[in-house]
Amino acid sequence: MRARPGRPRPGTGAAGGLTGAAHRIIRLNYGFQLLFNLLWWMPVFYAYQKEAGLSDGQIFGIQSIYYVAFCLLEIPTGLIADRIGTRNCLRAGAVVMTAANLAPVVSASYAGFLLHFLAIAAGRSLTSGAASAYLYDGLRAERCEEHYLRAEGTARALGLAAKVACWPLVGPLTALAHPAPYVLSAASAAGSLVCALLLPRLAGAEAGADTGRGDGGRRGGAFLRDAGTALRCVASSPWLALVMVQGVAVFTLSRICQVNLFQPILLDHGIGEASHGGVLAAMTVAEAVASARPQWLSRRLPPVAWVSVLSLALAGTLAAMTLGGPWVVVVLLCLFAAATGFAFPVQRKLVNDAIPAHAPRATLLSVESIVDRAVCALAAIAAGAYLSAGHLDALLWHSALATAVLLGVFQLLLRSGAVARGGREPRAGGRSGRAGAGGTASAAGEGAPSLANAGDVDDKEALEPDRAARGPRTT
Repeated sequence: MRARPGRPRPGTGAAGGLTGAAHRIIRLNYGFQLLFNLLWWMPVFYAYQKEAGLSDGQIFGIQSIYYVAFCLLEIPTGLIADRIGTRNCLRAGAVVMTAANLAPVVSASYAGFLLHFLAIAAGRSLTSGAASAYLYDGLRAERCEEHYLRAEGTARALGLAAKVACWPLVGPLTALAHPAPYVLSAASAAGSLVCALLLPRLAGAEAGADTGRGDGGRRGGAFLRDAGTALRCVASSPWLALVMVQGVAVFTLSRICQVNLFQPILLDHGIGEASHGGVLAAMTVAEAVASARPQWLSRRLPPVAWVSVLSLALAGTLAAMTLGGPWVVVVLLCLFAAATGFAFPVQRKLVNDAIPAHAPRATLLSVESIVDRAVCALAAIAAGAYLSAGHLDALLWHSALATAVLLGVFQLLLRSGAVARGGREPRAGGRSGRAGAGGTASAAGEGAPSLANAGDVDDKEALEPDRAARGPRTT
């Protein structure tokens, strides 16, 4: 019997099951994700601001404001995506990011760098979730949704590969032309805008967004109801609240060390600015590999215990950096990155398991993200004060001790039985959907190449790595 002509069925289209339109959407998504998140200035931004005359207090004060801005923009930008459509949201985010990266070139001052980071917070918030939502809707419209997981994972892998290749070049390029990292970042963001402009229109999805413009009151009411439900859910579920608090240690230590203290630590140990890109590339590889392989963790401990153990490992590594020489510090930074990579997917699985079935999951994950960044804002202010006083070693030791105290209190509450868990605590590596570390591995690594699902490590993207945990915003 001859097959009837018509729309290709999943697995029978072009490019190994992909229709021509789906293949185009995936390729443009690869380009957008890679270029938008390729921040050339990441390895040198601290030294760059110091050379511009900013004090440690000013530098870390800007970082604190950046985290607060992210807290304020985290949820409202979802409403914008609902109203204007994900494709238009991606275009707006790319325009804002291009301008943001040019701000320090135009004005290498406190005001210029403050505007730079505020614009980055806005640009990243606009594209957070919108890219995943567009990709998902586009593939579903082409009946190729089974390719979504691999497409997301491959986009992540390509982004990491680009950073590993480009960051070691930042030192020599900066010596050749001082503003080069910011100019190249702006050029990359402009490239992502080109990709966004070439994305095909998704008629059904964007029609829904257009309809939403005339229905703002009802959408706003639904948003407020979801926000209220999420807050009541946290208040009525001590286990969920406790798991979120446990994750604060991992997120805060990883962000403050890998973003804010990365360059001060290297400079304090005599490692020159020209080598910072190479060290950051090595850390990125270590974190990506660990994030994609949480199944390497032993099954003898449950996931909640593994998060505590890995948090203590992060704290211990920070303290050890005060004792070693340059090469020891580089190795410790890579171990720190690897521990972060292991911890993030396990923590994400714990939080998702603790969320009740009918609760607004994406909103609750946003609540967790807001809590994490609020603590980071306070930590950035403290870090600036320590560095201004020349007490980097004291900062590392005190961070380690604070983490140990937080985890000690967490374990006391856990073992006292005062907190009722939302469900049965699985063993790491179990076979069910609540399988802890092993289950996380299957969810994060299924259908993707080796580094393809470094997953939740959001550029772990330069400044904001944990954007993938939020559910894709719908149009």
